[in-house]
Amino acid sequence: MQIVKAVFSLIVTFLLFNAVSAYAQQPRLATFHETAQVIVDQRFQNKTSTSITVMSTSIQEIRIPVELDQKIRDTENVVAVVITNEDQCVLGVINQACVLINISREGFEGGINETQSNARKIGDSLIVDINKAFDINTKFHSVFVHFDDKINRELETSGIISGRGIVSAVYTMPKSDTSFLYEKLSVILLPKQIRDSGGFLDIAKKISNDSISSLTFSIIPKGATSIFQFQISRDYPIETKMTSISPLELFGTEKIERSNYFKAGFFPLNSLIQIVVLSNETIKVTSHSSDLIPTIEKDGEKYPSDLTKNGWLFDPDSGDQIVGKYLFGKTFEVNKNDLKLTISNSIQSGPPIDNSLYILGGIAVAAVVAIFFYLKNPRAKR
Repeated sequence: MQIVKAVFSLIVTFLLFNAVSAYAQQPRLATFHETAQVIVDQRFQNKTSTSITVMSTSIQEIRIPVELDQKIRDTENVVAVVITNEDQCVLGVINQACVLINISREGFEGGINETQSNARKIGDSLIVDINKAFDINTKFHSVFVHFDDKINRELETSGIISGRGIVSAVYTMPKSDTSFLYEKLSVILLPKQIRDSGGFLDIAKKISNDSISSLTFSIIPKGATSIFQFQISRDYPIETKMTSISPLELFGTEKIERSNYFKAGFFPLNSLIQIVVLSNETIKVTSHSSDLIPTIEKDGEKYPSDLTKNGWLFDPDSGDQIVGKYLFGKTFEVNKNDLKLTISNSIQSGPPIDNSLYILGGIAVAAVVAIFFYLKNPRAKR
């Protein structure tokens, strides 16, 4: 789905929320969002990915030089700029941090050599300004052509971070610890009001001190605006089949609080906890500590009918993919015991997918999903 269509869908949905919640305090939708996400991937990579993400479309909330934002949006075929210290950002890059300038191959003529040459020219036209804006010093490494988009099709994301039809101009620099990069970029990107408002960022800062954590910052241009995303993530291998999921234990915290930035009004959709489970078998949610929030259905999708209520919304709650969202309603915190889930097998399904065929290209799928949750419900349509 194109972003423009997705934004229109979001507006329609929000109007629907307003209509069904007219009796309650009027909900508002801010440009700043915070997301805590867990992806239990027992299908492709056999790992659990956790991430804390803050996102905005406002350069006042995530501060990008106006000139750089405009230049990125004006540069034809650029679909994303990604700064990351994630291990092996693309194949062939080892123990380096990266800037990826991701470019759509649409309209490119010629073969692979011409594609790589065009991508290099586009990347070189932007990298000096990017280095200056973020006080980094990257050098050209290579051009990487993405061919695999299984995870994008599975989660219905656009594939602009990594996916078929995308080519990355890759620039590298010495790899820094995530805690160092977090402190540096958070000061550059986040105004003091947001940094000092607590919320999900408190957990992100804590996670950044873990040696296996990584940071990814993305700029995604679209028309007259851009999406800015700042994320800390951490992955764990799955050693035995997971039947019990405690999201906050995976984040290493007893509770999670919303940012004080949202205390000026009722912003029920701006803080979200999301769980995605991918399985080779048919599974279902068999128990959950918190209540289910009341929902209505529109065009085959479930939406909360009362945004003042806190609890889980599962859509779907069974199959080979489960998606759960926890909404805070009018509350401002939740503890780990209120978020525990139990997953069990439903019926036997077909043979497992060959994981060796899948390469994400070093950018965690959590980053992709977090960017697009607010633009699109990631429910799989089969």
